[in-house]
Amino acid sequence: MAEKHELQIDATTENLQAVLDFVDEHLDRLNCSAKARMQIDIAVEEIFVNIASYAYSPETGKAILKVESDEETGMVRIALADCGIPYNPLEKKDPDVTLAAEDREIGGLGVYMVKKSMDDVLYEFKDGWNVLTLIKRC
Repeated sequence: MAEKHELQIDATTENLQAVLDFVDEHLDRLNCSAKARMQIDIAVEEIFVNIASYAYSPETGKAILKVESDEETGMVRIALADCGIPYNPLEKKDPDVTLAAEDREIGGLGVYMVKKSMDDVLYEFKDGWNVLTLIKRC
């Protein structure tokens, strides 16, 4: 049976730990492997910090996290939403990781890591909200 939980929080980097604690509380119930938990935490951190840093710049706005977990399948869906500047990070071209770091353009590596570490990553702009959903089997 799927469980759904929601957290509304100011999108500031100071709130990152509260966001991770909220997510980890639900990962505990799924008995996530250490590897999956680390990948999920890194992905949530990357996306939340991007929201805090860019979505409302230079102002501050809200972020909504929705965690849906299913103990039967071991799947977790984490939706991170903001009503800041419309932006689909999945449209950004992946960095060429075959190049040396000094030869690559700055930016994009965090979202690339998120896409590679999750089972699926979805984006939609709905009713004035950017919604990025991370899907991972624990």
